[in-house]
Amino acid sequence: MPKENTLLDLFYEKESNTPEKVFLRQPFGDKWKTYTWKEVGQISRKIATAIQSYNLPPKSNIGLVSKNCAEWIMTDLAIMMSGHVSVPLYATLTGKQLNEVLTIGDVELVFIGKIDEWKDMSTGIPKDMPIIKFPQYTSGATIDKGRAWEDLLEQHKPLEGYPVPNFEDTWTIVFTSGTTGTPKGVVLSYKKLKDLLDASKESNNLKVSFDGDNRYFSFLPLNHIAERMIVENTAITYGGSISFAENLQTFTQNLVDTSPTVFFAVPRIWTKFQLGLLSKMPQKKLDRLLSIPIVSSMIKSKIKKGLGLNDARVNVSGAAPITEECKNWYKKLGINISEGYGMTENCAVCTWLPAEVSRPGSVGKANANAELKIDEATGEVLMKASFIMNGYYKNPEQTAKTVKDGWLHTGDQGYIDDEGYLFLTGRIKDTFKTAKGQFIVPAPIEFKFQGNDDIEQICLLGIGLPQPIALVSLSDIGKNKSQEAIQESLNQTLATANEQLDNYKKVSTLVLIKEPFTVENGMLTPTLKTKRSVVNDRYKHLINEWHEDANAVVVEA
Repeated sequence: MPKENTLLDLFYEKESNTPEKVFLRQPFGDKWKTYTWKEVGQISRKIATAIQSYNLPPKSNIGLVSKNCAEWIMTDLAIMMSGHVSVPLYATLTGKQLNEVLTIGDVELVFIGKIDEWKDMSTGIPKDMPIIKFPQYTSGATIDKGRAWEDLLEQHKPLEGYPVPNFEDTWTIVFTSGTTGTPKGVVLSYKKLKDLLDASKESNNLKVSFDGDNRYFSFLPLNHIAERMIVENTAITYGGSISFAENLQTFTQNLVDTSPTVFFAVPRIWTKFQLGLLSKMPQKKLDRLLSIPIVSSMIKSKIKKGLGLNDARVNVSGAAPITEECKNWYKKLGINISEGYGMTENCAVCTWLPAEVSRPGSVGKANANAELKIDEATGEVLMKASFIMNGYYKNPEQTAKTVKDGWLHTGDQGYIDDEGYLFLTGRIKDTFKTAKGQFIVPAPIEFKFQGNDDIEQICLLGIGLPQPIALVSLSDIGKNKSQEAIQESLNQTLATANEQLDNYKKVSTLVLIKEPFTVENGMLTPTLKTKRSVVNDRYKHLINEWHEDANAVVVEA
């Protein structure tokens, strides 16, 4: 067996040395189907042989469209074993969106797995493109095209030996979520992955056990670079088991059954957990119980166990900013949240703020083997590391604009304090100009409103308006209140926020919208970040009317 350090070498090591240990856990109702390292190896090797039977050109790009499941990991391994390049894509793409990335990515073969909607998506797959479909999940759409996974396992023998790529070979092409336009394919080689894994081992921010005693829970899209690095690649590197969520209804129980040692979620998930708890136990009652020493310990333990986080060595928030208020709320419960900042172009690794470090507003210091600086002219955050992307797929012009002299231009604005802590102040592309000629950075203003438990989502708009306005959707707590109580709550929050803002930043109007931002209506990315441009386009015909309304809080008609 080879003794290099590619991700495949690390998998082969577990396959050979710990064959009977459980690697993947897939839930079906109240039962779990488990796959050992040996079983995953055998299935992946058979699928690799099946891929090779298509006689594709060497190093072809192979698409993978599915929600997270055991077959996702096996397919990823099979693509590597067969000598090809993975192009993982969001399972929520429309047919038009899927066709766009399949075309841009020069995909030759596509795996379709656990998805919710197939009829429209299927229109985006070229008629001559071969399809391999995963086993049918009862909670998903029925795929009526392509060759069945089960048939391929019966028809093909496992790939023999230990095929490994060269370090300079392309490992994957990861398409960005497209918050600002056409998705771009980020190319990453096996060398980039190795450099990242080396840096991660040096810092061990995830507090993984190097002897394999690790449990991971995978529910954020695996085609997103952060989930893939934190869950899949970390598990393959150090050992441990990966468990999946069956669906939204079973999510909580699946998480509790897993009791992960590493838990990674985006801020929206942490907020949903918080609001869910407060809907059952109001803040005043929670504060009172936490003030009683003996009761406090019992309440903290019960909450952590109820969330499935009682064994977590580290809890991570990433992919978007999390408020200090949210982190402090969890801290009172004994749940400490570390924060990571990164992007697809740097393998989701840039800075890290450990939970035990208090630096309000900061996203931490540069990770091991990474450098940071601020562009003096624009305030843009620049980052340098050996694991920065190879470039954008077939887009040298955009690559040259993004990576200059080895420095990655992140698109984020910020500053670094005297101790090396990075503070982000906004996205360059999110900044807009009001009718008064003043530039508005939305994120810091939006943060002023996120202490109100009645608000679940907020999006600041105002291009060309004298003052910005903010669109908000209610949380479950807010939905259970009377219209009068909500009006009072939002008016008070607006007044408090505006007291802290410069005159040109003051929000003229809060608009209570009828439909929340979702992935399905296109206003959220699959990683639950707001697509500000899409929101603006949807409501631009109403923005002036809302701004001119005499009321500070307006309800969408």
